[in-house]
Amino acid sequence: MRNRTDIIFEDASVVLEAVDFAPLDGATVFITGSTGLLGTHFLASLCLLKEKGMKIKVFAEHHSTPADYTVEIARRGNFTLLKEVPKGADMVIHAAGYAQPSVFTLNPAETIRLNTTVTQELLKSLWTGGRLLFVSSSGVYNGLTKTRAAETDIGTTTPYHPRACYIEGKRCGEAICHAYYKSGVHAVSARLARTYGPGTRKNDKRAIGTFIDQALTAGRIDLEFSGHSLGTYCYVRDAMKMLWNVALHGTEPVYNVGGKASASILEVAESIGSISGVEVTSPKNPEDMLGSDNVESLDMSLIESEFGEVHYVPLEEGLRRTIDWQRGLYASVQG
Repeated sequence: MRNRTDIIFEDASVVLEAVDFAPLDGATVFITGSTGLLGTHFLASLCLLKEKGMKIKVFAEHHSTPADYTVEIARRGNFTLLKEVPKGADMVIHAAGYAQPSVFTLNPAETIRLNTTVTQELLKSLWTGGRLLFVSSSGVYNGLTKTRAAETDIGTTTPYHPRACYIEGKRCGEAICHAYYKSGVHAVSARLARTYGPGTRKNDKRAIGTFIDQALTAGRIDLEFSGHSLGTYCYVRDAMKMLWNVALHGTEPVYNVGGKASASILEVAESIGSISGVEVTSPKNPEDMLGSDNVESLDMSLIESEFGEVHYVPLEEGLRRTIDWQRGLYASVQG
């Protein structure tokens, strides 16, 4: 029986082939949000780099208790898990933050703090010549009337929007990074679209995690909303290629990072239902989730002009790998 982290390292090995990691040789790296989906994959990449002989010292911050697979990756890479910002680093990847609407709406003040005060604290911790990647969100486009967003666009929501703590926190985090960028610090923001894949926890409340949870535990998928809103989904392996390239080689202050697999929430649920062999139902109510945005896709021309076209993992293949991961996760919990 293969190890639960095998699927994570399979994706990480593909990422290593697509990115020039030479700037990290001899570096001290600090990652926030190491127990999340992105943090897990950042750690896996660094672990494989160390096994290939690269000299890297890694510190991984965690707010919640690390899952056993996070601990396994950290132990394999001889990484230090901690709950505080270290005294300094050559590279900081700020991936911490509540990305699940059901979580950040319950923790608005902390959501804002993580994206603002903590971002500034991390920038101050950088050693001379250091780099910081701020994982922002395509949520900053919320309220935009266009359905396709470029880096020069921005949303029109107010501070009283249902998701303002997340949206405004990301915008302010970007503004902080840009202030440092203008003063000569390599601080880059990545506006991440809907990213999914192996590495999520059992209780992940985002749409894909919820649908897979229902399929595996209830034997059916029931949508609470109509699910007609469109979105673009990006498999985590593809997102990691872009994030690492932006962090290590990006020449602009902000980049869109997303996929090209456009689908409605209902279509995603139906794909998961088809792969899992379960029924999918949705209400006739035409309304969608409160606060959902109008942007359906991101303009990826900037990142592709610098790093080349991304050969995206098809949505169905990505969903199959995610279902395999979550099925193994449930088996481990039950065992």
